[in-house]
Amino acid sequence: MRATVIHAPHDIRVEEVPDAAIQRPEDAVVRVLRACICGSDLWAYRGEAARKPGQRIGHEFLGIVEETGSAVTDLRAGDLVVAPFMWSDGTCEYCAEGLFTSCEHGGFWGSVGHDGGQGEAVRVPHADGTLVKLPAEAVSDDHLLTALLALSDVMGTGHHAALGAGVREGSTVAVVGDGAVGLCGVLAAKRLGAERIIALGQHTVRTDIAKLFGATDVVAERGEAAEAAVRELLGGRGAHAVIEAVGTEQSMRTAVNITRDGGAIGYVGVPHGSGTGLDLGVMFDRNITLRGGVAPVRAYIPELLKDVLSGVIDPAPVFDRTVSLDEVPNGYRAMDDRSALKVMIKP
Repeated sequence: MRATVIHAPHDIRVEEVPDAAIQRPEDAVVRVLRACICGSDLWAYRGEAARKPGQRIGHEFLGIVEETGSAVTDLRAGDLVVAPFMWSDGTCEYCAEGLFTSCEHGGFWGSVGHDGGQGEAVRVPHADGTLVKLPAEAVSDDHLLTALLALSDVMGTGHHAALGAGVREGSTVAVVGDGAVGLCGVLAAKRLGAERIIALGQHTVRTDIAKLFGATDVVAERGEAAEAAVRELLGGRGAHAVIEAVGTEQSMRTAVNITRDGGAIGYVGVPHGSGTGLDLGVMFDRNITLRGGVAPVRAYIPELLKDVLSGVIDPAPVFDRTVSLDEVPNGYRAMDDRSALKVMIKP
């Protein structure tokens, strides 16, 4: 089969690799209908996250089950399914607590020896604990499939950030980051009943999506100017809930400085250079709470799925470019130079 591999920084290729195949009784093989490129994939693309030459890449996909191992009981060939960005057994102590990303037998798509999502097919370990069935009729609805693809990562991650920030009915929320996760954080905050949502971003195309998703205000400044602008909008006090969806030192500092005393930050930006972005003394003095981390999206898919199917939320607009499998290297370049927000792949 053909799949995307990374050989070196800025060297993404689509190559022939061994076919996805059942290796253990708990496995399933999924033929990929939709996949996408994540902002976190760019860290490897830019050489800021280590990868072995020839390693697979991609962790967001949905598709059709083609084959199941003998121990798989909840799925059958022909089922339409979405995969969260990590696999999990669904039965260990952490999974029972809803923390699927800490599963004792879990793992990450594209890790050494495993298929990545950006290919024609994927071997799925622990298929019963990982995959979520989707309505069969969604196969013929291109827009719905696009929205459902967001459940594999960005919608669930935005929701995780909103929960970490304590978003509730009537909240005032600020969102740091105008990538797909930040925009889904806006949508998640709106879904949870936020009254005012301030999106921080400089790119009109992206802030227009933020407004579509429920943002009431946009702040285009950065750094201290952004902090001053947010505080001016909120009478000098900052936001009850702040979503941090970037992961840099500057973004975390901005998040802290725009949080209202007694407020909370939900952080989901993969940390890169943010080790000194927190002043615990400031957070202590102002009673600021910090919650978040890698999102256990498998825990959130069932409830978010209902709202996507009913039309309550529609994360599809975060995908602004579609490429074939052969065009994946172009998709990486487009996201790297920010000419695309989030690239969808149709193998």
